[in-house]
Parts: sequence; structure tokens; C-alpha cells
Amino acid sequence: MDRSMARLEGKVALISGAASGMGAGSSRAMIAEGAKVVLGDVADEAGQQLAAELGHAAMFVHLDVTCAADWGNAVQAAISRFGKLNVLVNNAGIVNGGLLGIASEADWTRILAVNLTGPFLGISATIDELKRSAPSSIINISSIAGLQGMAGLHGYTASKFGLRGLTKSAALELARTGVRVNSVHPGGIRTAMTSAFPESAATAPMGRWGQVAEIVGVVVHLASDESAFTTGAEYSVDGGEAAGALHALGEHLN
Repeated sequence: MDRSMARLEGKVALISGAASGMGAGSSRAMIAEGAKVVLGDVADEAGQQLAAELGHAAMFVHLDVTCAADWGNAVQAAISRFGKLNVLVNNAGIVNGGLLGIASEADWTRILAVNLTGPFLGISATIDELKRSAPSSIINISSIAGLQGMAGLHGYTASKFGLRGLTKSAALELARTGVRVNSVHPGGIRTAMTSAFPESAATAPMGRWGQVAEIVGVVVHLASDESAFTTGAEYSVDGGEAAGALHALGEHLN
């Protein structure tokens, strides 16, 4: 690659949940485009292995997104190692479920803490550095469940709708500071979390599961200055699922 043409040259990113799945894919893609990346995760061994694989452009920090002190340490690590911070990817998330009347309060509290409070703490911890290093970008990884309801996944749906709302309020507040805030809404993506499901379980109108690379491409775009006039937006990467139901008649028209 001609590094003079790298899309993220000079950018420094902090990615939560970076040790695997979409976080690891985003880390690899950003470094390939010239960025420096701080990998944050609670999976210390996997995170350290990925940092070693990625080389001098990456470093790993232990990051429990529900812990404000961990966020503060991650920001300081980014500044100490790379001198600035201008991309935050709130990628870490969990999923749990249960029918109404059966789902536990503990599961509800836990998923909101990771999926919604975590990004809030991340934005709070990074905002001064993001403003200082603007133009900057905050990318919140929500879900198709942040666009439509999912029976039995009440905490997950609520947390992802909440993250979508936080994206918009933060985008408005920061619109004149040089910090953009957008959300990405993946549908069914092939990661370790979905590996137990067969291909036939794909629910997207396109008839297949999405690939990590298809999410990562959007993340790189939003991290780059290509998206300089985009804030408060929702990017659905879901094979058309949020567009509505694909009925038998519609299938026959193709």
C-alpha cells in the first residue's frame, strides 16, 4: 500500500471489545489504513496476542467498559504511547435474553451496564482529548435491535435503542466541536457469538449472514475524514433486514 494514500494516516483510535470479532477486525483494518490503535478488552491474553500480531502500531490495555477508572487509564495510555486520540469505537457488548416475567433483574442491569453505560463512560473519558485532536469521530456499534424490537431480547433491545439515542444527543452537543458521532447497526454477522447457528438461520432478505469485513468497511469510513459532514447518522449493515419483511410475493418478483 502507498502509505501516503492511507485513509487513516495520523489517526489514533481506542477500540473497546477489540480482542475478537468486529473489534479485532476493525483494529486490523484501521492499522492497514495507517492508524495507531489502542486495543481495549477484558480478555487480556487474546488482546495481548493481537497487539503482538499487529506490531508497533498497536497496544493493549485492560478495559472493563463498566469501570470509569479503566477508561481513564486507556485514554492516558493512548496519549502516552501515541500522543493523541481522535477516534473512539464503542464496540464492546454482550447479549442475554429471557421472556417477560422470567428474565432476571441481574441480567437486565448487566446488559445495560455493558452496552449503554459503557459507551457513555467511554465518551465521557475521551471527550477532552477528542476535542483537542479534532477532527475526531465517535463510532457506536449498536445493532439491528436498535432499530426494531426483538421478542425475548428485552435488555439487549433496550440497550441498543439507548445507544442509538445517546449517539444522536452526543452528535448534537458536539456538532460544532469537530467531533462527529454516528452509530452502526449490524444485523446477523458471522462471529464467535453466532458460530453455533447454521447458514439457514440467516434472517436477512439477502439470504445470508454478514461478514465482519462488511462492518469494518463502514467503521473505517466513519473514522476517516471521508465522512466529515456526517454526524448523528445510522448505518444499517444488515442485508436489508431493517427495511421490513420479505414476503413470498416479493420473492417472486425478483
